[in-house]
Amino acid sequence: MGTEDDAGVYQITDDLAIVQTVDFFTPIVDDPYDFGAIAAANALSDIYAMGAKPLTALNLVAFPKDGPLEVLAGIMRGGADKAMEAGASIIGGHSIDDREPKYGMAVTGIVDPKKMALKGGAKAGDALVLTKPLGIGIISTAIKAGRASGEVIAIATRNMKALNRDASDAMARAGIKGATDITGFGLLGHLHEMLHVSGVSARLTFSGIPFIPGVGELVKFSVPGGTRANLRYMSDKVGWAAGITEDEKLMLADAQTSGGLLIAVPRDRLEGLLAELAARGVETRSVIGYVTEGDAGKISVAR
Repeated sequence: MGTEDDAGVYQITDDLAIVQTVDFFTPIVDDPYDFGAIAAANALSDIYAMGAKPLTALNLVAFPKDGPLEVLAGIMRGGADKAMEAGASIIGGHSIDDREPKYGMAVTGIVDPKKMALKGGAKAGDALVLTKPLGIGIISTAIKAGRASGEVIAIATRNMKALNRDASDAMARAGIKGATDITGFGLLGHLHEMLHVSGVSARLTFSGIPFIPGVGELVKFSVPGGTRANLRYMSDKVGWAAGITEDEKLMLADAQTSGGLLIAVPRDRLEGLLAELAARGVETRSVIGYVTEGDAGKISVAR
């Protein structure tokens, strides 16, 4: 727990360790199949953030016993297809009667302990690379309020369903040892964790950070409570440049679901990593800032 890493690791031999994680949540989109696929991709993400390969998964299901079985079947099918895409076998699970549907997975993977990516692997001078655009929490709240367009919903759904497998593979090929994934604590929260454990600080450039189209407008009306809580928590840990608006701060603190990897890469390996990401079809591969010397966990944000 002291390292704040994304998954638990149990070493078996010098060259083999088991990596385990679990995650589940309530529906984030209306379509059952998409919800199942998103929940599975989100659960698998912590395995990929550690540079590991998923092997097996256990389903976690909460559903009303008198609920429509076709909806449950759609959720389970979405999860199964995403696990198959990841090369993981669903070998069991557990279900309970619950009025509010929930779905997710407990996932087991393997990794060579010497090649793991850890939150504590960031070094001063490293570039910070983000592999998915931000804004999922704001868009999810806008969906519930009926404010998100079909185009924005489609883009957000596609991003959430995308596995972090290719980004993880690229990271491993480039020999990167510092990474995390961006989920509920938002970009600022997860970056702070990485910096704190690594004993360094960072400088971000707002103009270089990718967002899903439309988020800049939706944030004016639809901000989830988790996003506001994230920003409050980070209030004394971030230095803001003049001109950064409250809406922009919220966008950086936005709670994500199945977000991308945040990779700390030495500058002499940056071009190699970007090339590996491009070769695997990872669309977002944005250099959003740099790790710096300074107070552990401190973040400064420039325009």
